[in-house]
Amino acid sequence: MKVRRLHKQPAQLEITAFLNLIVVLVPFLLSTAVFSRLAVIELSLPPAAAPGTAPALKAEDLQLEVVIRADALEVGDRLGGLIQRIADVDGHHDLAALATLAQQLKARFPAKAEASVLAEPDTPYDTLVAVMDALRAAPGQPGVPASRAPLFPALVVGDAPQRAAAGPGARR
Repeated sequence: MKVRRLHKQPAQLEITAFLNLIVVLVPFLLSTAVFSRLAVIELSLPPAAAPGTAPALKAEDLQLEVVIRADALEVGDRLGGLIQRIADVDGHHDLAALATLAQQLKARFPAKAEASVLAEPDTPYDTLVAVMDALRAAPGQPGVPASRAPLFPALVVGDAPQRAAAGPGARR
């Protein structure tokens, strides 16, 4: 009896259809992808001090603090107290007045580069960034957008102190 053997050829992988799909799919995915620009602002946290110790501060040094409240911006010196309270205009913080005050303070203290931005817990992120932008650089001259002079570029971000309770009947 004669035995018949089948001669099988090894299977070959057909990838032509897959390559056609990739050639069409890759340009489509690249054309619909959203490319976003990521901007990073470098910040630092206030230094931790030992309990009960106050840092040695000189009276002529400016320790600029900007407290973002819901109804105003409070610009002050850590030693000297409140410099100016900038009330809201039409329900929005007056950033132009803050930038003008920052320029005046920079003219009086040209060597100072640090400032603290203290925000209440419910402060919107956009408001925090706008205040930081107003403190970091002076607005440019009209028609010359690249002329922003640095004011207080080294910013420290923290929590705003609680408001003092008003009146004798207020709860503590």
